[in-house]
Amino acid sequence: MPETAKLPACPVETTLTMISDKWKILIMRDLLPGTKRFGELKKSIDGISQKVLTTKLRDMEKSGLLSRTVYPEVPPRVEYTLTELGQSLRPIIKSMQDWGINYQSSHVS
Repeated sequence: MPETAKLPACPVETTLTMISDKWKILIMRDLLPGTKRFGELKKSIDGISQKVLTTKLRDMEKSGLLSRTVYPEVPPRVEYTLTELGQSLRPIIKSMQDWGINYQSSHVS
């Protein structure tokens, strides 16, 4: 998690610091139902490169939003799961989804 001294004073800005990245929020969306492997995430997030996905997953692990489990198999199996902190963002993501649905339905051309 970012050091407290480096967090913004504004709580809204703090939240945005943690999840404002397009890719991070899509990764979280895909992990809300449960654990996924790297390849599953790569397939489910349209347009994300392997390098960017790796970077975002590392950032999110460092921030405490997800955990990474490596299984000693050949080939290695790596799984990602939202932590309790990551799961606590469920209502925010649900609100974003609801807002998007309402916007789409009222702005269909």
